[in-house]
Amino acid sequence: MRMDASGELRKLQLQELDEIRNDAYESSRIYKEKTKAFHDRKISRKKFAIVQKGLLYHSRLKLFPGKLHSRWVGPFVVTNVFPHGAVEIHSLETGTFFKVNGHRLKSFYDGFQAYNFEEISLQCPVYED
Repeated sequence: MRMDASGELRKLQLQELDEIRNDAYESSRIYKEKTKAFHDRKISRKKFAIVQKGLLYHSRLKLFPGKLHSRWVGPFVVTNVFPHGAVEIHSLETGTFFKVNGHRLKSFYDGFQAYNFEEISLQCPVYED
């Protein structure tokens, strides 16, 4: 008779363990959904139009770090924008067409002008005794 009672107790403990495991899975799923929603809200959406110019991120330069190396190459001209963020670009230098992820592209602005500054050379003061 004690065997039946201990068997029932063991079954109850296993069911409680399954419930605890299911609760853990559910709370993990809820946490992942919340963090994904937060991450998606913080992503800046980039909109590209046809004939717009852009710079392409050169990911291979990440392997060879250097302070003065620019990781952006280009400019490229956007020729087609596909759904889900893919963008077709045209190289002005080589004349080739690429299809790249829109996250690797940033807008290029032609209208910036460099300011000319006057150069003044500084001389050391001469002290006379």
